Amino acid sequence: MVGSGTSGDGKPRALRLAHRGDWRRATENTLSAFLAALALPGCDGLELDVRSALGGVAVCYHDETLERVHGIKRAVNEMTADELESLGVPTLEAVLATIPRRAFLDVELKSDPGRGAFESLVAGRGPGLERAVVSSFEPATLEQVGGWASPWPRWLNAQDAEPATIATALELGCRGVSVDWQALDPAAMARARAAKLDVAAWTVRRRPTYARLERIGVQAICAEAAALDG
Repeated sequence: MVGSGTSGDGKPRALRLAHRGDWRRATENTLSAFLAALALPGCDGLELDVRSALGGVAVCYHDETLERVHGIKRAVNEMTADELESLGVPTLEAVLATIPRRAFLDVELKSDPGRGAFESLVAGRGPGLERAVVSSFEPATLEQVGGWASPWPRWLNAQDAEPATIATALELGCRGVSVDWQALDPAAMARARAAKLDVAAWTVRRRPTYARLERIGVQAICAEAAALDG
């Protein structure tokens, strides 16, 4: 496994990753949200989203446009990094320079990342991508990242852990799959284990759900709301 958490009694537990930071306390995918999450007891790291701004600079933003979060009907890739930073949207470089190295990172690439994301990750977490994975729903993006740095751990994001999903992850050379929590049960976990794949779950909001996933052996859980508090 690329990382692990530790319970109060010293036993291994699932990594608790804050989904876009703690957006109860600050706007999602901002430095403030990330730091607020990492201040919570039991939070091991972050899930964050990366897109390319105009000019190829990697920035942390989930949506294709700024309309939902900022009320601006413009696409992220139509704005410069400076314009986006003026709205509180951080560059990946700034995030990696600010977040402590102890924090585990699930860096989700939302679209063709270009070299900007790769270069920022190398600068921020080293050529071996220390305590981080790159994830994506897009096989072509994961294939591109594998071409840049084949040893980097990658997770295929998916709606399920059915045999076709497992086969795709293996074909891409992924380290694991990150799956909608509702699709994870002992049978799904057995398929992933047989393929020697790590399993992460998204996005968990309730503590009982978190506990169930941990019991069946999920290794990292993308959490928000009450589930983030432990």
